[in-house]
Amino acid sequence: MRKRKMSGVLLMLVCIFVLSACKKNVGTPEDNAVSGVSQEETPKEEEDTYVFGFSGIDMENPYFITLESAIREVVEKEGYELITKDPASSPEDQEAQIREMIQEGIDGIFLCPVDWEAITPALDALKEAKVKIINVDTQVKEMDYVDAYIGSNNVEAGYICGEDLIERCPEGGKVAILECPTQNSINDRITGFEEAIAKAEKGFEVVERVDTNGEFEKALGAAKEILEKHPDVSAIMCGNDQLAVAAKTAVNLAGLKTVVIYGVDGSPDIKKELKKADGQIAGTAAQSPINIGKTAARTAIDMLNGEDYETEIFEEVFMIDKDNVEMYGVDGWQ
Repeated sequence: MRKRKMSGVLLMLVCIFVLSACKKNVGTPEDNAVSGVSQEETPKEEEDTYVFGFSGIDMENPYFITLESAIREVVEKEGYELITKDPASSPEDQEAQIREMIQEGIDGIFLCPVDWEAITPALDALKEAKVKIINVDTQVKEMDYVDAYIGSNNVEAGYICGEDLIERCPEGGKVAILECPTQNSINDRITGFEEAIAKAEKGFEVVERVDTNGEFEKALGAAKEILEKHPDVSAIMCGNDQLAVAAKTAVNLAGLKTVVIYGVDGSPDIKKELKKADGQIAGTAAQSPINIGKTAARTAIDMLNGEDYETEIFEEVFMIDKDNVEMYGVDGWQ
């Protein structure tokens, strides 16, 4: 008897469930409210957001600090994120940090290679991870990996330094070079400089050329040794302004008054030296890390948004010397 009653109850519950399942919606929407999203609606997709990485050569160098700041300004204004890491002139650290950024989910990277050849394994990892590569300032050796390059005409930068030296020293003379073969931007500047002085009517002799690794202390030590061996040197051509400051320090310590020094960048420190009446800095082939950074950031954003962009952009370079330094100011970058 108990079993029969239970069976009857179960049968009634099944019928109620079936009837409720077959009920049609009638009346107002309020009468038939349904939780969640209806079949006719789709969830609104979140707006695209991007994460970028920045890997410069050395974030103690004012040039790269300014370059990163210009990129960050544009990226963050558009609502995106920028992750910055400092390899401190170490190619091994740069590769390790790039692999870290890949794990952190970057969509694109602004890259200034410490060593234009040693960076290749990191480029391969970036491509495998489908990260867009925006090569900035100094080129990598394997440019096929790169999606866009933004920098200065570095050969022209060195060339205008050489032209200026010919005007200052029409009789020729001895020249020393502070370079950094692992950085292609500096290689191009030195190439341009040598191409220019090769055209001089009176010859210039390159008596010393030293690899400084792009570091101030190494450049200072190298410049001291050069001046001890060649106190009659006429000029020192430096791959960037940081090296030029090191050369100027060595010349001051040696008490030499007639040596002229060239740099490349147009940094505030060099422009301050140019304002000094008795300074040894003859000039700097100036570039604009602000313009380069902003152009690189806009290019990267256009790239990821599927818009048209230029794959190679060269910003203008120009000579800043004692005659025109006031035009560009000494408190910041041009």
